[in-house]
Amino acid sequence: MASAPGSLESLRSRNRLHVLETVQQRGAVSRADITRATGLSRTTVSSLAADLLSDGVLIELADRVAPPVTSPGGGRPATLLTLNPDGGGVLGVHLGHDNVRVVYADLSGGVLGERQREIDVDHLPVDSLAYVSDAALELVAAEGHDVDRVIGMGVAVSAPVQLASHTLRSPSMLRDWSDVDIAARLRHEVGLPVYVGNDANLGAMAEWTFGVGRGADDLIYVMLSDGVGAGLILNGRPYEGATGTAGELGHVVVVEGGYVCRCGNRGCLETVVGTHALVGAFSQSRGPDTTLADVVALSVADDPGSLRVIVDAGRTVGRALAGICAMLDPKLVIIGGKLAAAGSPLLDGVREVLVRGLPPAISQGVVVTAGRLGHRAEVLGAIALATRSTSAHLLTR
Repeated sequence: MASAPGSLESLRSRNRLHVLETVQQRGAVSRADITRATGLSRTTVSSLAADLLSDGVLIELADRVAPPVTSPGGGRPATLLTLNPDGGGVLGVHLGHDNVRVVYADLSGGVLGERQREIDVDHLPVDSLAYVSDAALELVAAEGHDVDRVIGMGVAVSAPVQLASHTLRSPSMLRDWSDVDIAARLRHEVGLPVYVGNDANLGAMAEWTFGVGRGADDLIYVMLSDGVGAGLILNGRPYEGATGTAGELGHVVVVEGGYVCRCGNRGCLETVVGTHALVGAFSQSRGPDTTLADVVALSVADDPGSLRVIVDAGRTVGRALAGICAMLDPKLVIIGGKLAAAGSPLLDGVREVLVRGLPPAISQGVVVTAGRLGHRAEVLGAIALATRSTSAHLLTR
């Protein structure tokens, strides 16, 4: 029988999940650090850690210890705790606009296997999900594992998602997916709990959990790819807003009366710095077969035309971010997605506008950097989502 919401069992389950999330986000952490991060008592953390060690969810790193806290009497170094890589597997999926990526990972985020296929995801939902199901089962079997060993599947999608139901918000900007219940279909085919999240939100979670944002309690992740999105970590927690649509940076208007966006408005950021916009601006001189990868490669090679396109894109992103940074005062702005490979010209364009458009107290404190996880960011965010979402069941079974 499930614990009542206000019962002691329910409270202990939530506290166990809180401890697990802290370990996952920090990678390797002492019991004392967990106490400080969670606000739980030292006795409670010690008891919960013992349970998690006994269940095989956590392990102690015998060869790594935290430095002792300086005190008159000295102190013994504290042993670090981390997720047990052998404690189970997790599946992650990224449904991009033009490709599907499926990853099988251990609980610590270590990738065990990966599959990818180019496909018109926006217009082929049945084919896309069929590939996900087949690839997921193949990846698990290739490791010699049973599906029973897998705790769940996370799916990153390029559209807003309803928080409670893990379904696409209606009407969906992906019109061919409006009536598709992604979680239900994959749950039926794979036989696992399935959780769906917006890809930019999950990119933020991935960089915060596994990447360059680890240890930062306030950050903005900007995904610049076929579409444009953003994910927020505020006060050490993912922030998705009242309806799950926070971070729709791509639909901030930056050009009054500009091109019509897929959302129905004109002049959205996505219509200026999304893949189609950048390739279209450059294809006049390079031809209709130009790709975003071509634009990025030419920029890295210091081609003047490509550098102009990339720098202008960075400045436009900076204008869209300036007001958000002024309100939220983040520690980090992380640039991810396909365009992030352009490197310094893009980042410098963002920095230039933020320095000019923000009060010095804020602009001097915010760091603009490229993501560390590259093309795997969103799918690793899906891994993190599945781990967090299924942990309560894992810890109480």
